Amino acid sequence: MRQFLIDTDTASDDAVALVMALRSPGVRVEAVTVVSGNVPLGQATENALYTLELCGAADVPVFAGADRPLVREPAHAQWFHGADGFGNRNFPPAATRPQKGHAAEAIVRVIRANPGIELVTLGPLTNVALALASEPSIAREVKRCVVMGGNPCCEGNVTPAAEYNIWCDPEAARVVLRAGMPVELVGWQLCRGAANLDASDIAHVRRLDTRLAHFAVDINRTAMESNLTQCGEVGIPLPDPVAMAVALEPGVVLESSRHRVEVECDSELTRGMTVVDRLNVSGDDRNRTIWAPAGDAMVTVVWRIDVLRWKALLYRSLSS
Repeated sequence: MRQFLIDTDTASDDAVALVMALRSPGVRVEAVTVVSGNVPLGQATENALYTLELCGAADVPVFAGADRPLVREPAHAQWFHGADGFGNRNFPPAATRPQKGHAAEAIVRVIRANPGIELVTLGPLTNVALALASEPSIAREVKRCVVMGGNPCCEGNVTPAAEYNIWCDPEAARVVLRAGMPVELVGWQLCRGAANLDASDIAHVRRLDTRLAHFAVDINRTAMESNLTQCGEVGIPLPDPVAMAVALEPGVVLESSRHRVEVECDSELTRGMTVVDRLNVSGDDRNRTIWAPAGDAMVTVVWRIDVLRWKALLYRSLSS
């Protein structure tokens, strides 16, 4: 049985990713930790609890964590996901409540209790950075760390240079990418184009006619409108479910390579940019190193996915 620890700023696409993990046979979600991001911490926590209850997984512990980035002011994305993060569906409060204690402390405990666990991050990396700052050695106990974040070698979705999760707390992202964990970076660009759920995909999900299928479409209605406004693309963009698909089925990845990835923290123009020297034009030997010491850790950057396979995995998760 594979063990997952999921850190999320639960909004519309995060919830679908949670459903995928919770409905995946052979995977046990040990805990869900919540961070401020797409929506404020309280709303993100409520959304996580609601999603778990909907999946019949109310026994999975949920821990609330950082309510702001490490050194910056909070910056939310409700314009994209709706005021409640769920397309303004305004669901009733969940019956369950979060566990006591901070998410960063829970991350340390869960990793220590389950060496070899797989960590999947769907939001800003504040909680994970705090956990690593308190106990750096946990980096060696994580089998995989799949990070939804960044926009290597392409445009961003919050500035021309940066993707939201990394931009929101670039200092935290820098800590995580340098910690020595086996990070797999699944950038925002991988949910675009054919990876969007288009009209035929949405119709297919509706025909599944399950509560989870309708939930997945309904909570993303604002995101679909925002996607058209921002990118000119017609469809539902699902970056977090794409990352979860990579976590669940590594064979979804068609092309990847290992690099030293830097995060820009000082420039306001390029704040949060994930800098990847894909061609090694800098002649930096660290771009060719299979393993590097802490401080120069290598990251597996995902460049291309099997779109049909990722969508088939999504459909299976929503079909029963």
